[in-house]
Amino acid sequence: MTAQEGLAQMESETERLPVLRLTEKGRSSIEDVVAREFPLTIILNNEELVTLLCSPTNLKHLAIGFLFSEGLLKSKEEIKKIIVDDRSGVVRVETEGELAPNVLFKRFITSGCGRGASFYSAADAQSQAKVESKIELSIHEVFDLVAEFQQRSQIYRATGGVHSAALCDTKSILVFSEDIGRHNAIDKIL
Repeated sequence: MTAQEGLAQMESETERLPVLRLTEKGRSSIEDVVAREFPLTIILNNEELVTLLCSPTNLKHLAIGFLFSEGLLKSKEEIKKIIVDDRSGVVRVETEGELAPNVLFKRFITSGCGRGASFYSAADAQSQAKVESKIELSIHEVFDLVAEFQQRSQIYRATGGVHSAALCDTKSILVFSEDIGRHNAIDKIL
């Protein structure tokens, strides 16, 4: 990401608002940078599935990652069409085949921040493939990746109000995301 792209993303994901700052010395009215919150509705095969509160960028990636992490998509090849309407906050996803009739009724209420419903059960986890990997990282590679992660976390540094997630190899970060929701940040990198 170029510096100009980073600035544009920062402007779309944050805003300046008057706030009341409280410290041990008292209170003061100031203007501060805060993270924006955006409602995103995901419609899967013409069925309204969920509305997520999120940061207002990478909405297509969030929708696909959410569907994948909830077990509603198994691979990108299942996707026939995606329409993202940034203005109305709606992502429409059409997939091969239909949803099983009971999927929309299989929601579980969770205690996760903002992630109030989940579409999988403990039994679903039994069928997931085990991750096999021979990747090893040296301590220097870990510290280099952490330094890159911290450098990329611009919105967090500006607001303190977002979570960051990254996918990397042993040398560099391949995909990076920030979002007001920690689950959303992860879904955006899937």
